[in-house]
Amino acid sequence: MIQNNKFSSVCASRSNPKWNDFVKRKDELYRRESDIRSEFARDYNRILHCTAYRRLKHKTQVFFATGNDHVCTRIEHVNHVAAVSYTISKFLGLNTELTNAIAIGHDLGHAPFGHEGEKVLKTIARKQLKESFWHERNSLWFVDKLETLSDQRGKQRNLSLTYAVRDGIISHCGEVDENAIKPRDKMIDLNNIEKANQYQPFSWEGCVVKKADKISYLGRDIEDALTLGILSDSQLEDLSKILNKSIHIVIRDINNAVLIHRFIIDLCESSSPESGIRFSEQSLQLMGSIKKFNFENIYSHPRLEYFKKYAGLILKSIFDRLLDFCRHKNVLQQIKEYERLHPLLCDTFSDWLIKYSDIDLEEKKKRKYDNQVVYTMGSRDVYIRAIIHYISGMTDSFAIKIFDELTRFL
Repeated sequence: MIQNNKFSSVCASRSNPKWNDFVKRKDELYRRESDIRSEFARDYNRILHCTAYRRLKHKTQVFFATGNDHVCTRIEHVNHVAAVSYTISKFLGLNTELTNAIAIGHDLGHAPFGHEGEKVLKTIARKQLKESFWHERNSLWFVDKLETLSDQRGKQRNLSLTYAVRDGIISHCGEVDENAIKPRDKMIDLNNIEKANQYQPFSWEGCVVKKADKISYLGRDIEDALTLGILSDSQLEDLSKILNKSIHIVIRDINNAVLIHRFIIDLCESSSPESGIRFSEQSLQLMGSIKKFNFENIYSHPRLEYFKKYAGLILKSIFDRLLDFCRHKNVLQQIKEYERLHPLLCDTFSDWLIKYSDIDLEEKKKRKYDNQVVYTMGSRDVYIRAIIHYISGMTDSFAIKIFDELTRFL
């Protein structure tokens, strides 16, 4: 592959002054003498094999339950971001293993039903806890506290990823308008970040993933809209004018590959350690025009409004049902009493509480859950937080199954 290595002197390598901070873990991982992987390659594998990554294949990107196998899901999106990040970082001389790990992990905490599901949980969190819910922070929460893998003794342990990967995950917010970005200098406690885009990533690789996130979804969302036929002739004419003005291509040639190629080449040519990871002004304006078009004609499409109401009804109903159990002193016993009516909900939520809380430490040990206790039960707020995180981990299809249980009479 052609490389210009403009960033090789600042990549995440042992010669970088930040290296020791990059590879720090909260807990040491077990090691095999024969292991040939780097620290970031280990992180990539740990994310790849965790259950939250698998669930992304049944989570909405933009279009929900289309019945069309060729429409993008959340798992395809993270792999698109990984591919774009790899191409950019390889050309610039950055650490491709780090960008790969950040990219496939960056959306692990996304709610079911895409950004609409995130809005529903945000509303619940504000009303019930006076807290915010945002998927970047929830993704960090999942990789830090909820996702586990079996160790060599068969016990479930936390992922314990490196700082550089964890930082890239919570700092990936692509919904920003600034162009040139550079990594921050200082290592901070990532749990103290209070809002999306509060800080730039700690590594250049994290900055690349942040840009790649936006490159990856804009063109693909248009491609999906074309596949599903939701754009009118006049809307297609408007889009054609936007694209023809900047890159001189007609609408029949528009696909994700065309736009991705354009933005990748432009970013690689425009970026430098001195100026930051950036686009040219022409490409930045084009990206802004496409984003505006997508919001007005795709994300706000009337057919999506029904889906948004549907998603809200499902997630709010599940939350309300689980909140009812909080009124009783023995929550697990109360859940068990409703097992006949809601077997899937009761079984999975009670397992969630046993695995992540201190509600039954003896059963937790029996099941070889050697992960940290996340929820110290005893207060309503802690219980509500557990519900929100439990719902956020659901796939669209699983949430629908639970809703069907709630609305079914035996």
